[in-house]
Amino acid sequence: MHLALYQPDIPQNTGAILRLAACLDVTVHIIEPTGFDVSDRALRRAGLDYVEHASIIRHASFDAFESWRAEKGQRLILLTTKALSPFTMLEYRDDDILLLGRESAGVPDDVQDIADERVLVPMAQGRRSLNLVTAAAMVLGEGLRQTGGFPDN
Repeated sequence: MHLALYQPDIPQNTGAILRLAACLDVTVHIIEPTGFDVSDRALRRAGLDYVEHASIIRHASFDAFESWRAEKGQRLILLTTKALSPFTMLEYRDDDILLLGRESAGVPDDVQDIADERVLVPMAQGRRSLNLVTAAAMVLGEGLRQTGGFPDN
């Protein structure tokens, strides 16, 4: 399973995603441009000592990411508050890519349209959204549970 960050805005969230991915042995795709420096040094600072254990693939643009994904034939699952189906209703595959939008703006409509599936994390009435990392951990956990993808201890 993979996590993809669409033009992330907040380095601390990216660092926490890298830590999550390193601990669960999941690849992270960083789709540029980002709202902060994504040099190796900056990522090490944001992700502390976990970055050296993270599998990171950088894509210069969403088009570059889409070309890579088309070549691999992997399904794109978008986490969005605009979805109608809760994340627990989807049947996950072990090579799914979970796409997380920008913290400030999500993803544009053309990216929403490309996604093979759209899922949401149900929340109490009147709440806007969860922290990106929290939502990623919940959905990734369900995907790994369904596919038997948690690392062996």
